[in-house]
Amino acid sequence: MSEPLARLFSLDLLKGFVAVGRRMSITQAAEDLCLTQSAVSRQVRALEEQLQVRLFIRRHRGVAFTPEGERLFRSADGALLQLQNVAAELRKRDGRQPVTVTASIGVAGLWLLPRLGSLQRQYPGLDVRLSANNQISDLRADGIDLAIRYCPASAAPPLAVHLFDETIAPVANPSVGAHRVATPEALAELPLIEFDDPRPWLHWRNWLGAQGYRQASRRGILRFNQYDQVIHAALAGQGVALGRLELIQSWIDGGQLVVAATGGAAMPSPNAFWLIHAREQPREDVRRVAEWIRSEAAGIAATGGASHSPPARPTPTLVGQANPPSRNGRLIR
Repeated sequence: MSEPLARLFSLDLLKGFVAVGRRMSITQAAEDLCLTQSAVSRQVRALEEQLQVRLFIRRHRGVAFTPEGERLFRSADGALLQLQNVAAELRKRDGRQPVTVTASIGVAGLWLLPRLGSLQRQYPGLDVRLSANNQISDLRADGIDLAIRYCPASAAPPLAVHLFDETIAPVANPSVGAHRVATPEALAELPLIEFDDPRPWLHWRNWLGAQGYRQASRRGILRFNQYDQVIHAALAGQGVALGRLELIQSWIDGGQLVVAATGGAAMPSPNAFWLIHAREQPREDVRRVAEWIRSEAAGIAATGGASHSPPARPTPTLVGQANPPSRNGRLIR
C-alpha cells in the first residue's frame, strides 16, 4: 500500500538526500545544490526523522548508505532524473535562461542570500540561480554569468568592478559581553571562534599580534572550515569571531552581533570583493542582476560597511582604468 500524497515528504528533502547519494559527500552535494553544508545536513536529518529510519552512516571522509538508504536512493535517483530531464525540456521551450551567479559559500550565505528578497521584489519575473562554491570556475565553460570574487586589486581581472573593501574586527552576540572587552586580559577570558583558512589576516594569531596581545583565549578555541559556520556560531553566543564586517553588516545593524570595544580593533584586509562578468556584452537580465549587486554594494560603502570606523574606501571602479582612486594615499594597482 502506497503512502498518502499528503503525508509524503517534501521534494526539497528528497533533493538533498539524492544529491548526497550521488556524490557520497555532503560537501559536494552542497556545491551541487548551491546550499551550505549545514543546510544539506538538516535536509537529510529531516528526511530521516520523517521516515523514522537512518539513511546514511557518517564517516570521516564522506558517507555510506544504510540498507534503507540504498533502497530509497535506487527509486528516488531515477525519479528525480526523469524530473530533471522534463524540466530541462520545458525550459528550452519557454526560452528562458536563468542568470547564474557564483560566489564563495561564505559570501553567498552571509551577503547574497539575505538580500535576494529585494532582487525578487524589483524583478519578480527574473530567474536567478545562485552557485555557492569555493572553487574558481571557468565562467563561460561552466555556464556562469556573474561571479563575486575575493582578491587584491592586483589579482582582479580586467574590467572587474570593485564592490567593497573588507574590514576585520572581533564580533560576538551581545550576551557574550565582547562589546565591553577593552583589554587583552578581558579578551583572554572569552572563547574564540577560529576560521580554518590559509589567509593569515583572517586568523586570530594575526589580529592578536597586531594589537600587541601575547595570549589567546584561556577558554579554548572553536574551529570551522566555512566562514558562514563561524558567524552562525558567533550568533549563537558560542564565542568571539573575527568578523568580516562588510559581509555581516545586517547582523551588526540589527544588534544580533556587536563589535568588540577593544581600542584599534578594526583592521583593513588586503583583499576586496569584485564583480566579474563572463561576457563583455551580457544579455539584459544579466545586466539587471549586475546592476542590483552594484547597488547593494554601494549601500555598504555609503554606510561605512557597518557600525565601525574603517579606513577610507574607494568608490566602485574598474580595474585598469587610467587613474584609479587612492586608498590611504596609495594607488590601487
